[in-house]
Amino acid sequence: MKGNTFGKAFKISTFGESHGKAIGVVIDGCPAGLEIDTQFIQDELNRRKPGQSKITTSRNESDEIEILSGISNNTSLGTPIAMIVRNKDAKAKDYDHIKDAYRPSHADYTYDQKYGIKDHRGGGRSSARETIARVASGAIAKLLLQHYGIKLFAYTSQVYDVSLNTPPELVDSSAVEDNVVRCPDKETASQMIQAIEQAKKEGNTLGGKITCIITNCPAGIGEPVFDKLQADLAKAMLSINAVKGFEYGSGFNTIELTGKEHNDEFESKDGQVKTKTNHSGGIQGGISNGMPIYFNVAFKAVSTLMQDQTTINKDGKTVVIEGKGRHDPCVVPRAVPIVEAMAALVIADHLLRQKTTKL
Repeated sequence: MKGNTFGKAFKISTFGESHGKAIGVVIDGCPAGLEIDTQFIQDELNRRKPGQSKITTSRNESDEIEILSGISNNTSLGTPIAMIVRNKDAKAKDYDHIKDAYRPSHADYTYDQKYGIKDHRGGGRSSARETIARVASGAIAKLLLQHYGIKLFAYTSQVYDVSLNTPPELVDSSAVEDNVVRCPDKETASQMIQAIEQAKKEGNTLGGKITCIITNCPAGIGEPVFDKLQADLAKAMLSINAVKGFEYGSGFNTIELTGKEHNDEFESKDGQVKTKTNHSGGIQGGISNGMPIYFNVAFKAVSTLMQDQTTINKDGKTVVIEGKGRHDPCVVPRAVPIVEAMAALVIADHLLRQKTTKL
Protein backbone atom coordinates (compact mmCIF):
# COMPACT_ATOMS: atom_id res chain seq x y z
CA MET A 1 0.00 0.00 0.00
CA LYS A 2 1.18 3.49 -0.84
CA GLY A 3 1.05 6.47 1.50
CA ASN A 4 -1.41 8.76 -0.28
CA THR A 5 -4.50 7.80 1.72
CA PHE A 6 -5.38 8.85 5.27
CA GLY A 7 -8.26 7.81 7.54
CA LYS A 8 -10.57 4.80 7.67
CA ALA A 9 -14.20 5.88 8.09
CA PHE A 10 -13.62 9.41 6.83
CA LYS A 11 -10.95 8.67 4.24
CA ILE A 12 -9.02 11.00 1.96
CA SER A 13 -6.73 10.27 -0.99
CA THR A 14 -4.65 13.13 -2.35
CA PHE A 15 -2.84 13.65 -5.64
CA GLY A 16 -0.81 16.22 -7.55
CA GLU A 17 2.60 17.89 -7.61
CA SER A 18 3.85 21.40 -6.90
CA HIS A 19 4.26 22.36 -10.56
CA GLY A 20 1.85 19.88 -12.13
CA LYS A 21 -1.57 20.79 -13.52
CA ALA A 22 -3.47 20.57 -10.22
CA ILE A 23 -3.58 19.41 -6.62
CA GLY A 24 -6.60 17.30 -5.68
CA VAL A 25 -8.33 15.14 -3.12
CA VAL A 26 -11.06 12.50 -3.02
CA ILE A 27 -13.02 12.14 0.22
CA ASP A 28 -14.77 8.82 0.79
CA GLY A 29 -17.00 8.37 3.82
CA CYS A 30 -18.52 11.80 4.32
CA PRO A 31 -22.12 11.15 5.45
CA ALA A 32 -24.97 12.25 3.22
CA GLY A 33 -27.00 15.28 4.22
CA LEU A 34 -24.16 17.46 5.51
CA GLU A 35 -24.58 21.10 4.52
CA ILE A 36 -21.48 22.14 2.57
CA ASP A 37 -20.46 25.79 2.67
CA THR A 38 -18.20 26.18 -0.37
CA GLN A 39 -17.18 29.69 0.67
CA PHE A 40 -15.93 28.26 3.97
CA ILE A 41 -13.75 25.79 2.05
CA GLN A 42 -12.35 28.66 -0.03
CA ASP A 43 -11.74 30.78 3.06
CA GLU A 44 -9.74 27.96 4.61
CA LEU A 45 -7.64 27.67 1.44
CA ASN A 46 -7.10 31.42 1.47
CA ARG A 47 -5.54 31.11 4.92
CA ARG A 48 -3.02 28.61 3.51
CA LYS A 49 -2.35 30.10 0.07
CA PRO A 50 0.97 31.75 -0.86
CA GLY A 51 1.47 35.47 -1.31
CA GLN A 52 -0.69 36.54 1.64
CA SER A 53 1.89 38.85 3.21
CA LYS A 54 5.48 40.07 3.14
CA ILE A 55 6.59 37.15 5.34
CA THR A 56 5.37 34.44 2.95
CA THR A 57 6.43 33.18 -0.47
CA SER A 58 5.61 35.51 -3.37
CA ARG A 59 4.13 32.73 -5.52
CA ASN A 60 0.87 34.16 -6.85
CA GLU A 61 -1.84 31.51 -6.66
CA SER A 62 -5.55 32.14 -6.16
CA ASP A 63 -6.04 28.51 -5.07
CA GLU A 64 -9.65 28.46 -6.25
CA ILE A 65 -11.47 25.28 -5.29
CA GLU A 66 -13.33 23.24 -7.92
CA ILE A 67 -15.77 20.61 -6.64
CA LEU A 68 -16.16 17.81 -9.16
CA SER A 69 -18.47 15.37 -7.41
CA GLY A 70 -20.26 14.30 -4.26
CA ILE A 71 -22.11 17.56 -3.56
CA SER A 72 -25.43 18.79 -4.92
CA ASN A 73 -27.38 21.87 -3.86
CA ASN A 74 -24.74 22.52 -1.19
CA THR A 75 -25.41 19.14 0.40
CA SER A 76 -23.20 16.04 0.57
CA LEU A 77 -24.59 13.05 -1.32
CA GLY A 78 -22.77 10.35 0.63
CA THR A 79 -20.75 9.54 -2.49
CA PRO A 80 -17.05 10.35 -3.01
CA ILE A 81 -16.33 14.08 -2.95
CA ALA A 82 -13.65 15.09 -5.46
CA MET A 83 -12.03 18.53 -5.36
CA ILE A 84 -9.13 20.12 -7.23
CA VAL A 85 -7.15 23.35 -7.22
CA ARG A 86 -5.37 24.16 -10.46
CA ASN A 87 -1.79 25.43 -10.42
CA LYS A 88 -1.69 28.74 -12.29
CA ASP A 89 1.65 30.31 -11.33
CA ALA A 90 3.98 27.34 -11.70
CA LYS A 91 7.47 28.30 -12.86
CA ALA A 92 9.31 25.04 -13.40
CA LYS A 93 12.24 26.86 -15.05
CA ASP A 94 13.08 28.40 -11.66
CA TYR A 95 14.37 24.95 -10.68
CA ASP A 96 16.47 24.13 -13.74
CA HIS A 97 19.63 24.94 -11.80
CA ILE A 98 18.97 22.04 -9.40
CA LYS A 99 17.75 19.50 -11.94
CA ASP A 100 20.66 17.17 -11.25
CA ALA A 101 21.57 18.31 -7.73
CA TYR A 102 20.32 17.25 -4.33
CA ARG A 103 19.32 20.21 -2.17
CA PRO A 104 20.52 19.92 1.46
CA SER A 105 17.87 18.68 3.91
CA HIS A 106 15.25 18.32 1.16
CA ALA A 107 13.54 15.17 -0.11
CA ASP A 108 15.47 15.24 -3.41
CA TYR A 109 17.93 12.48 -2.52
CA THR A 110 15.47 10.22 -0.68
CA TYR A 111 12.80 10.46 -3.42
CA ASP A 112 15.45 9.61 -6.00
CA GLN A 113 16.56 6.60 -3.95
CA LYS A 114 12.99 5.38 -3.48
CA TYR A 115 11.55 5.92 -6.96
CA GLY A 116 14.64 6.14 -9.15
CA ILE A 117 13.42 9.53 -10.33
CA LYS A 118 12.76 12.90 -8.71
CA ASP A 119 10.62 15.84 -9.69
CA HIS A 120 12.95 18.80 -9.34
CA ARG A 121 10.14 21.32 -9.99
CA GLY A 122 9.65 22.63 -6.48
CA GLY A 123 10.03 19.17 -5.01
CA GLY A 124 7.05 17.73 -6.89
CA ARG A 125 4.96 15.56 -4.59
CA SER A 126 7.17 16.36 -1.59
CA SER A 127 6.27 20.05 -1.83
CA ALA A 128 4.12 21.64 0.86
CA ARG A 129 1.77 22.65 -1.95
CA GLU A 130 0.34 19.13 -1.55
CA THR A 131 -1.25 20.37 1.69
CA ILE A 132 -3.90 22.19 -0.37
CA ALA A 133 -5.69 18.83 -0.53
CA ARG A 134 -5.49 18.45 3.25
CA VAL A 135 -6.91 21.90 3.92
CA ALA A 136 -9.77 21.45 1.42
CA SER A 137 -10.78 18.07 2.85
CA GLY A 138 -10.13 19.31 6.37
CA ALA A 139 -12.63 22.11 5.77
CA ILE A 140 -15.34 19.54 5.10
CA ALA A 141 -14.24 17.61 8.20
CA LYS A 142 -14.61 20.86 10.16
CA LEU A 143 -18.16 21.28 8.84
CA LEU A 144 -18.94 17.75 10.03
CA LEU A 145 -17.50 18.53 13.47
CA GLN A 146 -19.50 21.75 13.65
CA HIS A 147 -22.62 19.66 13.08
CA TYR A 148 -21.78 17.87 16.34
CA GLY A 149 -20.76 21.05 18.18
CA ILE A 150 -17.03 20.23 18.18
CA LYS A 151 -14.72 23.21 17.81
CA LEU A 152 -11.00 23.51 17.16
CA PHE A 153 -8.43 26.15 16.39
CA ALA A 154 -4.67 26.47 16.15
CA TYR A 155 -2.26 29.37 16.51
CA THR A 156 1.42 30.23 16.33
CA SER A 157 2.84 29.89 19.82
CA GLN A 158 6.54 30.23 18.97
CA VAL A 159 8.83 31.49 16.19
CA TYR A 160 12.53 30.81 16.74
CA ASP A 161 13.18 32.07 20.30
CA VAL A 162 10.04 34.23 20.58
CA SER A 163 7.35 32.41 22.57
CA LEU A 164 3.77 33.06 23.63
CA ASN A 165 3.53 31.96 27.25
CA THR A 166 -0.26 32.24 27.65
CA PRO A 167 -1.78 28.90 28.72
CA PRO A 168 -3.80 27.35 25.84
CA GLU A 169 -7.07 27.50 27.79
CA LEU A 170 -6.72 31.29 28.13
CA VAL A 171 -5.94 32.04 24.47
CA ASP A 172 -8.52 34.14 22.59
CA SER A 173 -9.30 32.22 19.40
CA SER A 174 -10.88 35.29 17.80
CA ALA A 175 -7.50 37.08 17.84
CA VAL A 176 -5.59 34.46 15.81
CA GLU A 177 -6.32 36.09 12.44
CA ASP A 178 -5.56 39.63 13.65
CA ASN A 179 -2.00 39.52 12.31
CA VAL A 180 -0.02 37.84 9.52
CA VAL A 181 1.90 35.51 11.85
CA ARG A 182 -1.32 34.15 13.43
CA CYS A 183 -0.24 34.68 17.03
CA PRO A 184 -3.18 35.77 19.25
CA ASP A 185 -1.07 38.28 21.20
CA LYS A 186 -0.26 41.57 19.47
CA GLU A 187 3.07 42.28 21.17
CA THR A 188 4.40 38.74 20.79
CA ALA A 189 3.24 38.67 17.17
CA SER A 190 5.17 41.87 16.45
CA GLN A 191 8.37 40.31 17.83
CA MET A 192 7.79 37.17 15.74
CA ILE A 193 7.31 39.21 12.57
CA GLN A 194 10.49 41.17 13.24
CA ALA A 195 12.44 37.93 13.69
CA ILE A 196 11.10 36.53 10.40
CA GLU A 197 11.80 39.74 8.50
CA GLN A 198 15.37 39.83 9.81
CA ALA A 199 15.98 36.21 8.79
CA LYS A 200 14.58 36.98 5.33
CA LYS A 201 16.97 39.91 4.91
CA GLU A 202 19.86 37.59 5.76
CA GLY A 203 18.67 34.95 3.28
CA ASN A 204 17.95 32.66 6.21
CA THR A 205 14.85 30.91 7.58
CA LEU A 206 13.20 30.19 10.94
CA GLY A 207 11.16 27.42 12.53
CA GLY A 208 8.50 27.54 15.21
CA LYS A 209 5.65 25.90 17.09
CA ILE A 210 1.90 25.66 16.56
CA THR A 211 -0.54 24.86 19.35
CA CYS A 212 -3.96 23.33 18.63
CA ILE A 213 -6.99 23.09 20.94
CA ILE A 214 -10.10 20.92 20.39
CA THR A 215 -13.16 21.56 22.57
CA ASN A 216 -16.55 19.88 23.03
CA CYS A 217 -15.13 16.60 21.78
CA PRO A 218 -17.25 13.83 23.35
CA ALA A 219 -15.68 11.27 25.63
CA GLY A 220 -15.13 7.82 24.16
CA ILE A 221 -13.50 8.33 20.75
CA GLY A 222 -10.22 6.64 19.87
CA GLU A 223 -9.46 3.04 18.86
CA PRO A 224 -6.97 1.20 21.12
CA VAL A 225 -4.55 -0.26 20.83
CA PHE A 226 -2.82 0.83 17.61
CA ASP A 227 -5.22 3.61 16.60
CA LYS A 228 -5.22 5.49 19.88
CA LEU A 229 -6.45 9.04 19.43
CA GLN A 230 -3.12 10.64 20.29
CA ALA A 231 -1.31 8.16 18.04
CA ASP A 232 -3.41 9.15 15.02
CA LEU A 233 -3.06 12.84 15.87
CA ALA A 234 0.70 12.35 16.06
CA LYS A 235 0.79 10.57 12.70
CA ALA A 236 -1.36 13.29 11.14
CA MET A 237 0.91 16.06 12.38
CA LEU A 238 4.17 14.28 11.61
CA SER A 239 2.96 13.74 8.04
CA ILE A 240 2.96 17.53 7.48
CA ASN A 241 6.00 18.94 5.70
CA ALA A 242 8.75 20.29 7.99
CA VAL A 243 7.23 18.89 11.21
CA LYS A 244 9.87 17.51 13.59
CA GLY A 245 7.98 17.03 16.83
CA PHE A 246 4.60 16.38 18.47
CA GLU A 247 3.50 16.47 22.11
CA TYR A 248 0.08 16.43 23.72
CA GLY A 249 -1.03 17.31 27.23
CA SER A 250 1.92 17.85 29.51
CA GLY A 251 4.19 16.38 26.83
CA PHE A 252 7.88 16.27 27.66
CA ASN A 253 7.23 18.28 30.84
CA THR A 254 5.68 15.06 32.18
CA ILE A 255 9.11 13.84 33.27
CA GLU A 256 9.32 16.71 35.77
CA LEU A 257 6.08 15.72 37.51
CA THR A 258 5.52 13.01 40.11
CA GLY A 259 2.65 10.58 39.70
CA LYS A 260 0.68 12.45 42.36
CA GLU A 261 1.21 15.77 40.57
CA HIS A 262 0.34 14.38 37.16
CA ASN A 263 -2.83 12.45 38.02
CA ASP A 264 -6.00 14.10 36.68
CA GLU A 265 -8.63 13.40 39.35
CA PHE A 266 -12.28 13.33 38.31
CA GLU A 267 -14.99 15.53 39.75
CA SER A 268 -18.65 16.15 38.95
CA LYS A 269 -19.95 19.64 38.28
CA ASP A 270 -23.55 20.37 37.30
CA GLY A 271 -24.02 16.74 36.36
CA GLN A 272 -20.94 16.73 34.08
CA VAL A 273 -17.85 14.63 34.72
CA LYS A 274 -14.64 16.62 34.45
CA THR A 275 -11.06 16.42 35.66
CA LYS A 276 -9.56 18.88 38.14
CA THR A 277 -6.47 19.22 35.95
CA ASN A 278 -5.77 18.33 32.34
CA HIS A 279 -2.21 17.01 32.18
CA SER A 280 -3.57 14.23 29.97
CA GLY A 281 -4.50 16.71 27.26
CA GLY A 282 -8.04 15.34 27.04
CA ILE A 283 -6.94 11.80 26.19
CA GLN A 284 -6.52 8.80 28.52
CA GLY A 285 -5.79 5.26 27.39
CA GLY A 286 -5.90 6.49 23.81
CA ILE A 287 -9.55 7.59 24.21
CA SER A 288 -10.97 11.11 24.61
CA ASN A 289 -12.22 11.89 28.13
CA GLY A 290 -14.39 14.90 27.27
CA MET A 291 -11.89 17.54 28.38
CA PRO A 292 -10.25 19.92 25.89
CA ILE A 293 -7.64 18.20 23.73
CA TYR A 294 -4.50 20.24 23.19
CA PHE A 295 -1.15 19.55 21.56
CA ASN A 296 1.95 21.24 20.14
CA VAL A 297 3.59 20.74 16.76
CA ALA A 298 7.22 21.74 16.09
CA PHE A 299 8.28 22.94 12.63
CA LYS A 300 11.87 23.12 11.45
CA ALA A 301 13.27 26.11 9.61
CA VAL A 302 12.75 25.96 5.82
CA SER A 303 15.66 24.15 4.17
CA THR A 304 15.80 26.41 1.09
CA LEU A 305 18.07 29.37 1.84
CA MET A 306 18.69 32.46 -0.27
CA GLN A 307 22.39 31.66 -0.05
CA ASP A 308 24.80 29.49 -2.02
CA GLN A 309 25.20 25.99 -0.56
CA THR A 310 27.52 23.08 -1.24
CA THR A 311 25.95 19.72 -2.09
CA ILE A 312 26.35 16.80 -4.49
CA ASN A 313 24.77 15.95 -7.82
CA LYS A 314 23.52 12.64 -9.26
CA ASP A 315 27.07 11.72 -10.26
CA GLY A 316 28.28 12.12 -6.69
CA LYS A 317 30.30 15.23 -7.51
CA THR A 318 30.45 18.23 -5.22
CA VAL A 319 28.62 21.25 -6.64
CA VAL A 320 27.48 24.66 -5.45
CA ILE A 321 23.80 25.51 -5.86
CA GLU A 322 22.52 29.05 -5.94
CA GLY A 323 19.83 30.07 -3.47
CA LYS A 324 16.94 31.51 -5.44
CA GLY A 325 13.23 31.05 -6.08
CA ARG A 326 10.03 31.82 -4.18
CA HIS A 327 10.05 30.37 -0.67
CA ASP A 328 8.71 31.11 2.81
CA PRO A 329 11.25 32.44 5.31
CA CYS A 330 9.06 30.72 7.95
CA VAL A 331 6.30 28.22 7.15
CA VAL A 332 4.60 28.40 10.55
CA PRO A 333 1.98 31.13 9.82
CA ARG A 334 0.70 29.30 6.71
CA ALA A 335 0.84 25.95 8.52
CA VAL A 336 -1.76 26.94 11.12
CA PRO A 337 -4.73 26.00 8.88
CA ILE A 338 -2.90 22.80 7.86
CA VAL A 339 -2.59 21.70 11.49
CA GLU A 340 -6.27 22.49 12.02
CA ALA A 341 -7.23 20.52 8.90
CA MET A 342 -5.31 17.40 9.92
CA ALA A 343 -6.73 17.58 13.45
CA ALA A 344 -10.26 17.87 12.03
CA LEU A 345 -9.69 14.87 9.75
CA VAL A 346 -8.57 12.72 12.69
CA ILE A 347 -11.46 13.70 14.95
CA ALA A 348 -14.03 13.31 12.15
CA ASP A 349 -12.66 9.87 11.31
CA HIS A 350 -12.75 8.67 14.92
CA LEU A 351 -16.15 10.22 15.53
CA LEU A 352 -17.63 8.16 12.69
CA ARG A 353 -15.74 5.03 13.73
CA GLN A 354 -17.16 5.37 17.26
CA LYS A 355 -20.68 5.07 15.85
CA THR A 356 -19.92 1.44 14.98
CA THR A 357 -18.50 0.55 18.40
CA LYS A 358 -21.61 -0.07 20.49
CA LEU A 359 -25.39 -0.26 20.22
